[in-house]
Amino acid sequence: MGGPASELIAARVQSTPLSLDLLLADTERPDCGALSVFAGTVRNHHQGRAVTGLEYTSHVPLAEKIIEEIEIETREKFGVPVCRVQHRVGRLGIGETAIVAVVRSPHRAEAFAALRYAVDATKHRAPIWKEEFYPDGSSSFVEGCCIAPEEDQAQDRSPNA
Repeated sequence: MGGPASELIAARVQSTPLSLDLLLADTERPDCGALSVFAGTVRNHHQGRAVTGLEYTSHVPLAEKIIEEIEIETREKFGVPVCRVQHRVGRLGIGETAIVAVVRSPHRAEAFAALRYAVDATKHRAPIWKEEFYPDGSSSFVEGCCIAPEEDQAQDRSPNA
């Protein structure tokens, strides 16, 4: 477990704006000297094409369960006491935050590695789908991340990576 504070946060998948400040406050740990944070925001382009916004849809109950499992798995694999991930669903404009993740640990090496693992695992495994909208009024769903080759996955799991 990530400690009692790590379980007080709002839903892992939510339609309201994500609050990094709340996530940071709720994951504070006096025994952790390292804090790694990732915030993914909506950009105005993808693969050379202008993007006007995104819509994330999800099977929320399953996504909540999978993200919680990823948090637990990350804490166990990297020996970090805190790992929290939240993902937004619904229509998002350019610059809005789609995902936030926080890892706290006594030292930076495992915090960096655990953060990358948690974000990548969420993108690969959580049932959250991204639809892009374009200036001409069209849209398309973005294909999911491809799973990294086994040797890359092993490197990502190593606290020394």
